[in-house]
Amino acid sequence: MRNFPSEAVEAFMTLPTDHHGAEEIVLPENLLPLGSMLGQGVTPLDVSMVLAKVFRVQYTEVALLRLEDGLLRFIFPEHLRTTGAIPISGKAIAAHTALSKKAEIFNNFAKVKHASIFETIKPGGFDEEQSRPNPIQKLMSVPILDRESNVLGVIQISRKGLDPRFAPDFSREDLHDLELAAGVLASSPVLLSN
Repeated sequence: MRNFPSEAVEAFMTLPTDHHGAEEIVLPENLLPLGSMLGQGVTPLDVSMVLAKVFRVQYTEVALLRLEDGLLRFIFPEHLRTTGAIPISGKAIAAHTALSKKAEIFNNFAKVKHASIFETIKPGGFDEEQSRPNPIQKLMSVPILDRESNVLGVIQISRKGLDPRFAPDFSREDLHDLELAAGVLASSPVLLSN
């Protein structure tokens, strides 16, 4: 048997499909924790914690949005679930991701024209002494697509901070890994049941 470097190790994972069959996908070793997103009873927080670990960010830097009737609704973070929705006809990055069905990376996000309304909403339990949460400096935005390439939602991973120099850039490999994660998430009950 041939030895491979740890980053080259891959594993097979079987995903359920809508067609009473199963699809087998290959995940690199660093993405194997994503398999836990497929179980019953998995919460949006569980998914966000797994994604945060995989992408080396805080779980508060993960956003999951589900497409419902032309609107992207937050399913995570929890404190944004009741703050409104993003119309896919709008100019928001998440809307553009849903419409274009293309993954996007912004390593200069603070300079990109965007609506920062969701960045200014404080999570519950947030220290009132602090003026506002740190702004997003880097962002990856990926559509969650079903097998027929219909948009189910959008997943975003960000890096927040007061200064972009202290938030490492996302790589093309990170973006590819997030696309794989979105493929796994498309089969996850968390996206369908919340």
